[in-house]
Amino acid sequence: MPNLMPRIAIYGRQFGEECNESIQRFFDILNEKKVEFSVYEKFHGFLSGRLHLELSRTFDREDFNPSEFDLLISIGGDGTMLDSTTFVLDSGLPILGLNTGRLGFLSSINLDHIEEAIDQIIEGAYMIDKRSVLKLESDEPIFEQNFALNEMTVHKKDTQSMIVIHAYVDGKFLNTYWADGLIIATPTGSTAYSMSCGGPIILPSSANFIITPVAPHNLNVRPVLISDQSVVTLRIEGRSEHYLTSLDSRSTSIGADVVLTIMKNSFSINLVRLKNHSFLKTLRHKLHWGYDRRN
Repeated sequence: MPNLMPRIAIYGRQFGEECNESIQRFFDILNEKKVEFSVYEKFHGFLSGRLHLELSRTFDREDFNPSEFDLLISIGGDGTMLDSTTFVLDSGLPILGLNTGRLGFLSSINLDHIEEAIDQIIEGAYMIDKRSVLKLESDEPIFEQNFALNEMTVHKKDTQSMIVIHAYVDGKFLNTYWADGLIIATPTGSTAYSMSCGGPIILPSSANFIITPVAPHNLNVRPVLISDQSVVTLRIEGRSEHYLTSLDSRSTSIGADVVLTIMKNSFSINLVRLKNHSFLKTLRHKLHWGYDRRN
């Protein structure tokens, strides 16, 4: 047992009314166990209109200091979890995701396991999974926070025709992709956009990145697995002067003359894993592997 109660930051988004009872129970348990916590200000405003909350501290993006906390809990889906990494940045502050969304590979803790999760947090009995992070560089600044836990994507804008993406790995020409876009995914992101575009699922500990085309015109083009020590360079052509690039859920427009360089970042994101939980167990459960609907 740790000597002090953990200090918890709570970040979240709006959720459906069907989650009200479980989230109310979550805050009730924190108060019963006298856990010190602070709630993201906008999320606190949403909660106040739905739940009975005792007086609690709040924080916003500008005054958030990771060193004041021992853990950040994200309440929502995977998108909420990805947003929470922009608070944590390179601080190493662990993140735990409570899933009020649908699939939830990152926010993998079901609302039925709230009490179990809080008990393990108080006891310090959880484990930490270090997840590799992408870094995006270019000849002109694109994002203030130029990292991604899941993936970096370049994509055509609006409904324009397909784009042409010249891809290089460690300075050597890989391929020219005629497609709607291209995804560079981490192992964590292998179960996200890349998977929906036909990319492979790889374990979080795999030292790889995945290059996955989005709706390629050449049907013999397939996803490619590369070392996470490699550096990927992308040059874009097309009829438009602007394209979309994204880091996780953050996206912006870029000019056709921008060269994108993607590599492994110098820091990791720490995800909390409870006892008796694992990536493989989550994978089987979320994708219904081994389930026979006839039985």
